[in-house]
Amino acid sequence: MVGPAPLDEVIANANKLAQPGKGILASDESTRTVGKRLQSVGLDNTEANRQAFREMLYTTPGIGQYLSGAILFHETLFQSTANGTPFVKVLGEAGILPGIKVDVGLVPIPGTDGETSTLGLDDLTNRSRAYYEQGARFAKWRAVLKIGANLPSSLAIAMNARDLARYASICQQSGLVPIVEPEILIDGDHTLERSAEVAERVFAAVVAALHEHRVCLEGILLKPQMILPGAESPQKASPEEIAAATLRTLRRTIPPAVPGVMFLSGGQSEQEATVNLNTLNSLALQTGGAPWTLSFSFGRALQASPLRIWSGDASKVEEAQEMAVGLARVNAEAVLGKYSGPHPSKLTASLRENFRGWRQGEPR
Repeated sequence: MVGPAPLDEVIANANKLAQPGKGILASDESTRTVGKRLQSVGLDNTEANRQAFREMLYTTPGIGQYLSGAILFHETLFQSTANGTPFVKVLGEAGILPGIKVDVGLVPIPGTDGETSTLGLDDLTNRSRAYYEQGARFAKWRAVLKIGANLPSSLAIAMNARDLARYASICQQSGLVPIVEPEILIDGDHTLERSAEVAERVFAAVVAALHEHRVCLEGILLKPQMILPGAESPQKASPEEIAAATLRTLRRTIPPAVPGVMFLSGGQSEQEATVNLNTLNSLALQTGGAPWTLSFSFGRALQASPLRIWSGDASKVEEAQEMAVGLARVNAEAVLGKYSGPHPSKLTASLRENFRGWRQGEPR
């Protein structure tokens, strides 16, 4: 086993992951979850199908222009292409840092109204060092909080903040950049204002716990949800309102030392995630800038359309990869506040033929 890596490597990799104009592909779904995705296009949940799907994404020509990192699941980190090239090597040669999901799921917190904490700390030191040896250079840990009449509770916030900080400390000592993900679910009928209020409490608690555990803030990334009204809320928020609430919340809670805020796309369509990210960056530029890169760590918003096109058909790999690089490109543009459409997820097959320039980054 390798010993603890110096923090300068962790800080350098955090800045590489947060470089402007790039983002992270979150392809770390568990075997069960990716199986549901495969089954939605008529494929069995087998290791061969999971491997083929990941190979289609990771070998997309030109996608390294727009991605700085890719989060992998445990199985995927140790897989290879059909010709035997390890996925970590494929990603590395494209300039994409491999990452690894290190939490192992949620469990109920006794005495709460269905709130949860996250498992995986017990053997994290050994696992994170083994993942570093395998080629991973960053990690992800997801905590989940719910908004309700009396939720999230102070207990749930404190437990999840503490666990996120402990995870971050262990990963940094093992040479991995920790992505700190306090996801606040959009389930419910709460307003945009209520979402912002809860996010401020949660983010502040997480930052306090990071300080308490002496985590190096220059060597982490934050992965939150954008500030959105609840999925069942009668209130509808415009991209401008979402951007204003999100930027205000971050400015109130997240220290400038953190290199990047990499948003998840949960609850948004592929196009909504891009538009909201672009609006957020445009607003930041108009209001004095932001000390952190405002980027993406998208899963479904980068994978759903390529998966539908591919559907296990080898003759569709090129077309699916065209879509994958197109989605990565428009989101990279959104990181710079330069996205102007059209969105590749909205193009028909015939129209996609007119946008082949996405692959090589040619002008559209």
